[in-house]
Order: sequence, then C-alpha cells, then structure tokens
Amino acid sequence: MTHPADGLSARRALLASGLAALWPAGARAQASGPARKVLTVAAFPLVDKIVEAAQPQWRRLHPDVELKVLSRPYADHHTAMTTALSTAVYLPDVMALEQSYVGRFAQGTGLDDLTRPPFDIARHRARFAPYAYDQATTRSGAVVAAPGDIGPGTLLYRTDVLAKAGVQPEDLTRSWDSYVAAGIQIKRKTGAFLIGHVQAVKNILMRSGAKPGEGLYFDKDSRVLVNTPRFVRAFEVARQLRQHQLDARVGEWTNDWAEGFKRGTLATEMSGAWLVGQLNNWVAPDTKGLWRASQLPENAYAAYGGAFYAVPRHSAPENKALAWDFIQMMTLDRERQFAAFKSQDAFPALVDCYDDPFFDEPLPFLGGQKARLLWREAARRITAMPVHKQSTFADEVITTELDHVLDRGKPIPQALADAERLIARRAHR
Repeated sequence: MTHPADGLSARRALLASGLAALWPAGARAQASGPARKVLTVAAFPLVDKIVEAAQPQWRRLHPDVELKVLSRPYADHHTAMTTALSTAVYLPDVMALEQSYVGRFAQGTGLDDLTRPPFDIARHRARFAPYAYDQATTRSGAVVAAPGDIGPGTLLYRTDVLAKAGVQPEDLTRSWDSYVAAGIQIKRKTGAFLIGHVQAVKNILMRSGAKPGEGLYFDKDSRVLVNTPRFVRAFEVARQLRQHQLDARVGEWTNDWAEGFKRGTLATEMSGAWLVGQLNNWVAPDTKGLWRASQLPENAYAAYGGAFYAVPRHSAPENKALAWDFIQMMTLDRERQFAAFKSQDAFPALVDCYDDPFFDEPLPFLGGQKARLLWREAARRITAMPVHKQSTFADEVITTELDHVLDRGKPIPQALADAERLIARRAHR
C-alpha cells in the first residue's frame, strides 16, 4: 500500500513535470545541481529591471548570497506563480505580484503572513501608502505582501486637441456629465475620440462612492453589490459615451491604442501615473510637451496597478530571513524606491519619500507640469477595497453585461440584475 505521504510526493512530482515548462532552465538546473547559497526572486517585466538594479546593494548587504532573478512575461509569470503555490513545487524565495493578483492570492494559504516572525511588517505600517498596505491585508489581519510601488490614477489629456476644440481642462474633471459634454465638443470640432474604450470609465465609476469597508463587488458578508447606484451610474455614463461615439473601441496596449496617442486621435486617457513614462519612453515619445495630467473627474481617486513582494509559505525555511532582508531593501529603503521611480516611473509605496524635492521637479513630457504633486495627493487619498475570492469572476460578468448594454441595447436594470444573480450563484456554491 502507498503511504499517503508517498502519494503526495508522487503527485507533486507529476505536477512538477508540467510546471517545468514554465520555469526557466537556470532554475531547473539549480534544483538538480549542487546546493549553493542563492536567493531566488521571481518577477515580471520592469519589476525584474528594478530588482536587477538592486544587485550592487544586495551584494554589499550579503556578499555570500547570490541574488538570482527569474523573469517571465507578465501573464506567464502569474500563471507560474499560481501553479507553484498550488503544488509547492519550484517555489522562489520571493515572488513579485501585480496588485490585482495580491487580492486573489490572499484568499488562499500559499503566502506567508508578513506580520509574523521573522518578518514583522506591522511595525512599518505607517511608512507605506495606507491603501497599498491595506490591499495586501486579509480579513483576518494577515499581510500577505509588501508594496513596492503603486499606480495613483490620473487623467491625461492632449492640450493641442483641447485648444483646437475650445475645451478647457477643467471641463474634463468638473463632473462626469461635463466630461461627456467636453467629449462631444472635441469630437465635433476635431474628430478625435475622447478615450480609447468606455470600459476604462466604467472601471473608475464603479469604484466611486463605495461605503467604508465595502469591497468592489461584495460586502463583508459576501452580499453582491453590483445592483446598486454606483454600478448604475457607471453603466449610464459608459452608455452615454458610446451613444455619442466618443470612444475609439480600442483596447489598451494594442497597436491602434498606441497609434491614437501618436496621431492625436485620442484626447484623454485614464490610467496610472506610470503611463506617462510609457508614453515618453516608447508609446508616443514624439508627443512630448503636448500632454498634461489632472486628477480623475470628480476627484474619483483610484489605483491602477502596482507591484508587491510576497514570500511563499512553503519556500525554503532557511531563506525566510534573507527573503525579508530583500523585501525590506526593495520597499523600505529610500534609495531603492527612488531608483525605481527615476528609472522605471515606479511611483513609491514608501511615504518616507513623499517629502523629497524630486516631487517638485517639472516633467518635460508634460510640458513642465509638476504632476508628481497631483499623484502624491492621489496616493494619500486612495482607499483600499477588500478583495473577495470571486472578484475575478464578478469582473468578467460585469464587463460582459456592459458589452450587452452597449452592443445589444440591453436595459441597464436587467443587465445588473442578471449580473447579480450570476455572481451570487457562484459566490454561494
């Protein structure tokens, strides 16, 4: 008879054979080769560059420990981390996670609670942007990841397009009705679309007006919240934009989306502050000086992404303290936070940085605007929304139902009622 422990080992070995395809060859060699003192960090693009740039500082702190960075494309990385956590095979010592995945992974037991020894992150809580720390905190009070950088939401707009249309910047932000009206005027006078896709506006509005302690889709008792005024308003504004043909119907990071920025056929965009760096560096560098930033309409403060560092619960016990040393270096050291900010536009999660004169410096891409001051204010005012284990499914349902409203004329009350029923059925299985 096979012993239960042997069966578990055999199952993990079988799963590992499939996972190996997602794991870099160097890491597989390390698993089978001679043991040596190595700290492995799994990351996705840009975060991998931030970690690699920290190598000299790490060598000064731990000259006897090699820091190995395992990098994969964004989707492949998170798929591999999901598999590794579920199988406890090929686990890195530290894994970088994008903000949306922190909430998903927090629902399981695969990540270490950083409030416990040897981590004790709670004593540093006041040093992190409050919403970022809260985003990684479970309902039980466990903290499953440390924020490395954040993405304060911002509205970017083309000054040349607005001038041609006779629209003032404040027309875009006074209210959502004013934003739509400005878009109508921009489209009539310049032919430019107001935004790439109305889903971006929906994503902001459904986060606006949530009560303290409410999640995006669920309350603390797992009651579904999608058939509520904030979702009604989100759908109504999105429908208005589509009815007036104000969105270009292009998805983010597509060629058409990038061309819209280059050619001035997209007047505005809502995203994280980091998008300015992307526009400047490779998406639309020739538009330097034509863009400006503002807060989102009606000061609807929201977060767009951000990177966190987590420690897998079943990673090598002997490397836990080293993993925490690395995470502290990346998240609690001003030098490292500013290095990432200046090289990769990774907005600091460390509030110790926020009094630095760097925030007062003008941004050439934004025509000399001191936009970091706006983003700093947003970072301080964003509130975290607790993540439910079915939030990903709920997001898919809401996105689909809005498409039904926009493309098939489905009434908004029916769309939200159908969404509520589908989400509740999945949540209460």
